[in-house]
Amino acid sequence: MEAQRTRAELLVENLANAETTRTPEGGPYRRKDAIFETQAPEMPFHSVFAAQLEQQNQGVAVTEITVDTREPEKRYQPGHPDADADGYVAMPRVNPAEDMVDLIGASRTYQANVAAISAVKDMIQRSIDLFR
Repeated sequence: MEAQRTRAELLVENLANAETTRTPEGGPYRRKDAIFETQAPEMPFHSVFAAQLEQQNQGVAVTEITVDTREPEKRYQPGHPDADADGYVAMPRVNPAEDMVDLIGASRTYQANVAAISAVKDMIQRSIDLFR
């Protein structure tokens, strides 16, 4: 869930800066992406849980945040304050449609994890109620 939250934050940042032509670092905004990697979960009861299932559980974590290093897009906008001598403005390489699709995917994955946790919580509560 934490990995999907980080991914969603980066996608929202990309969308918010899709037209940013000037940053404190100089030049246009650079698109950011989260790199995921499988990792063993770090839970106190993980060893007991894994022993009961007789398999190793895997989770996902963000291991790196990459920044797009490609040359910025050039758009002809001679009246823009950041236009060069030829009238071209360096624009971020952000595709809002692609980032919105990725954001919807991250949101649905997060919601699926919430639903799974809620289902487990309900099953545990019903088990406790049966023992009463």
